[in-house]
Amino acid sequence: MDFQGIHDRLVAIGAPGLLGVDLPRKPDPKNKKDKGRAGDAFALVDAHKLADFLEVCRDDDRLKFEQLVDLSATDPAKDAAELWINVQLLSLKFRHRLAIKCLLPKSAPSLPSTVRVYRASQWHERECAEMFGITFVGHPDPRNILLPDDWVGSPMRKDYEFPKEYHGISCE
Repeated sequence: MDFQGIHDRLVAIGAPGLLGVDLPRKPDPKNKKDKGRAGDAFALVDAHKLADFLEVCRDDDRLKFEQLVDLSATDPAKDAAELWINVQLLSLKFRHRLAIKCLLPKSAPSLPSTVRVYRASQWHERECAEMFGITFVGHPDPRNILLPDDWVGSPMRKDYEFPKEYHGISCE
Protein backbone atom coordinates (compact mmCIF):
# COMPACT_ATOMS: atom_id res chain seq x y z
CA MET A 1 0.00 0.00 0.00
CA ASP A 2 1.36 3.43 -0.85
CA PHE A 3 1.30 6.44 1.47
CA GLN A 4 -2.00 7.76 0.12
CA GLY A 5 -3.66 4.37 0.71
CA ILE A 6 -2.29 4.20 4.26
CA HIS A 7 -3.46 7.76 4.97
CA ASP A 8 -6.92 7.01 3.55
CA ARG A 9 -7.16 3.93 5.78
CA LEU A 10 -6.11 5.93 8.85
CA VAL A 11 -8.78 8.53 8.09
CA ALA A 12 -11.42 5.83 7.47
CA ILE A 13 -10.79 4.12 10.82
CA GLY A 14 -10.55 7.42 12.69
CA ALA A 15 -7.00 6.98 13.93
CA PRO A 16 -6.64 9.01 17.15
CA GLY A 17 -4.46 12.09 16.91
CA LEU A 18 -4.12 12.15 13.11
CA LEU A 19 -3.79 15.83 12.15
CA GLY A 20 -2.89 15.62 8.46
CA VAL A 21 0.05 14.99 6.17
CA ASP A 22 3.35 16.63 5.31
CA LEU A 23 4.17 15.91 1.67
CA PRO A 24 7.44 16.51 -0.17
CA ARG A 25 7.33 19.55 -2.42
CA LYS A 26 9.53 21.45 -4.83
CA PRO A 27 10.92 24.87 -3.90
CA ASP A 28 8.83 27.91 -4.72
CA PRO A 29 10.79 29.72 -7.49
CA LYS A 30 9.24 33.05 -6.43
CA ASN A 31 10.57 32.72 -2.88
CA LYS A 32 14.38 32.40 -2.75
CA LYS A 33 14.29 31.30 0.92
CA ASP A 34 11.91 28.40 0.24
CA LYS A 35 14.01 25.26 -0.17
CA GLY A 36 11.04 22.94 -0.56
CA ARG A 37 11.02 19.61 1.24
CA ALA A 38 12.52 16.36 0.04
CA GLY A 39 12.16 12.90 1.57
CA ASP A 40 9.18 10.81 2.56
CA ALA A 41 5.61 11.87 3.14
CA PHE A 42 4.74 12.03 6.86
CA ALA A 43 1.55 11.51 8.79
CA LEU A 44 1.26 14.43 11.22
CA VAL A 45 0.09 13.22 14.63
CA ASP A 46 -0.73 14.93 17.92
CA ALA A 47 2.23 14.08 20.19
CA HIS A 48 -0.02 13.44 23.19
CA LYS A 49 -2.00 10.83 21.24
CA LEU A 50 1.00 9.14 19.61
CA ALA A 51 0.75 5.91 21.65
CA ASP A 52 -2.95 5.50 20.77
CA PHE A 53 -2.19 6.25 17.12
CA LEU A 54 0.60 3.64 17.07
CA GLU A 55 -1.70 1.07 18.64
CA VAL A 56 -4.20 1.51 15.81
CA CYS A 57 -1.39 1.23 13.23
CA ARG A 58 -0.19 -2.00 14.83
CA ASP A 59 -3.59 -3.64 15.34
CA ASP A 60 -5.55 -2.70 12.19
CA ASP A 61 -5.90 -5.73 9.89
CA ARG A 62 -5.15 -3.73 6.73
CA LEU A 63 -2.15 -1.84 8.13
CA LYS A 64 -0.37 -4.34 10.46
CA PHE A 65 2.66 -2.23 11.32
CA GLU A 66 4.30 -4.93 13.45
CA GLN A 67 7.63 -3.19 13.82
CA LEU A 68 8.76 0.16 15.15
CA VAL A 69 11.95 0.79 13.19
CA ASP A 70 12.91 4.14 14.72
CA LEU A 71 11.75 6.79 17.14
CA SER A 72 13.95 9.86 17.23
CA ALA A 73 13.80 13.61 17.65
CA THR A 74 15.04 16.60 15.69
CA ASP A 75 15.64 20.17 16.76
CA PRO A 76 15.11 22.06 13.49
CA ALA A 77 16.62 25.39 14.59
CA LYS A 78 18.00 27.23 17.59
CA ASP A 79 15.03 29.59 17.66
CA ALA A 80 12.37 27.02 16.71
CA ALA A 81 9.53 26.73 19.22
CA GLU A 82 9.08 22.99 18.68
CA LEU A 83 11.00 19.75 18.54
CA TRP A 84 10.05 17.12 16.00
CA ILE A 85 9.38 13.54 17.07
CA ASN A 86 10.02 11.22 14.13
CA VAL A 87 8.71 7.65 14.05
CA GLN A 88 9.21 5.01 11.37
CA LEU A 89 6.94 1.95 11.22
CA LEU A 90 7.25 -1.17 9.08
CA SER A 91 4.71 -3.79 8.08
CA LEU A 92 6.50 -7.03 7.32
CA LYS A 93 3.23 -8.68 6.27
CA PHE A 94 2.27 -6.03 3.71
CA ARG A 95 5.75 -4.64 2.97
CA HIS A 96 4.86 -1.02 3.51
CA ARG A 97 6.27 1.76 5.70
CA LEU A 98 4.87 4.77 7.47
CA ALA A 99 6.75 7.89 8.56
CA ILE A 100 5.16 9.85 11.41
CA LYS A 101 5.99 13.34 12.68
CA CYS A 102 4.82 14.96 15.90
CA LEU A 103 5.49 18.53 16.97
CA LEU A 104 6.40 18.97 20.63
CA PRO A 105 6.85 22.41 22.25
CA LYS A 106 10.39 23.01 23.56
CA SER A 107 8.91 24.81 26.54
CA ALA A 108 7.12 21.63 27.72
CA PRO A 109 8.77 18.62 26.01
CA SER A 110 6.63 15.84 27.42
CA LEU A 111 4.48 13.11 25.88
CA PRO A 112 3.18 9.67 26.89
CA SER A 113 5.57 6.75 26.45
CA THR A 114 4.92 4.38 23.54
CA VAL A 115 6.55 1.37 25.24
CA ARG A 116 3.13 -0.20 25.93
CA VAL A 117 2.63 -0.46 22.16
CA TYR A 118 6.16 -1.27 20.92
CA ARG A 119 8.73 -2.57 23.42
CA ALA A 120 11.49 -1.51 21.00
CA SER A 121 10.68 2.13 21.66
CA GLN A 122 12.11 1.79 25.17
CA TRP A 123 15.70 2.40 24.01
CA HIS A 124 14.73 5.05 21.49
CA GLU A 125 12.82 7.02 24.11
CA ARG A 126 15.71 6.83 26.55
CA GLU A 127 18.05 8.30 23.94
CA CYS A 128 15.60 11.10 23.08
CA ALA A 129 15.16 11.89 26.76
CA GLU A 130 18.90 12.32 27.24
CA MET A 131 19.82 14.05 24.03
CA PHE A 132 16.78 16.35 23.64
CA GLY A 133 15.40 16.69 27.19
CA ILE A 134 12.08 15.04 26.35
CA THR A 135 10.08 13.42 29.14
CA PHE A 136 8.26 10.23 28.18
CA VAL A 137 5.56 9.93 30.83
CA GLY A 138 5.11 6.34 31.99
CA HIS A 139 8.42 5.07 30.62
CA PRO A 140 9.37 1.93 32.61
CA ASP A 141 13.12 2.67 32.85
CA PRO A 142 14.09 6.33 32.31
CA ARG A 143 17.77 5.92 33.22
CA ASN A 144 20.47 7.43 31.00
CA ILE A 145 22.17 5.12 28.51
CA LEU A 146 24.62 7.50 26.84
CA LEU A 147 25.45 10.34 29.22
CA PRO A 148 26.58 10.32 32.84
CA ASP A 149 23.75 10.71 35.36
CA ASP A 150 25.01 14.15 36.43
CA TRP A 151 25.27 15.60 32.90
CA VAL A 152 23.49 18.94 32.63
CA GLY A 153 21.49 19.85 29.55
CA SER A 154 20.45 18.25 26.28
CA PRO A 155 23.39 18.12 23.86
CA MET A 156 21.43 17.55 20.65
CA ARG A 157 19.39 20.72 21.00
CA LYS A 158 20.56 23.54 18.78
CA ASP A 159 20.53 26.00 21.70
CA TYR A 160 22.73 23.79 23.91
CA GLU A 161 26.00 25.28 25.05
CA PHE A 162 28.66 22.65 25.70
CA PRO A 163 30.55 22.98 28.99
CA LYS A 164 34.21 23.92 28.83
CA GLU A 165 35.03 20.99 31.09
CA TYR A 166 33.38 18.07 32.83
CA HIS A 167 34.92 16.78 36.08
CA GLY A 168 38.26 18.30 35.16
CA ILE A 169 38.21 16.88 31.61
CA SER A 170 38.33 19.44 28.79
CA CYS A 171 35.32 19.35 26.47
CA GLU A 172 36.87 21.68 23.91
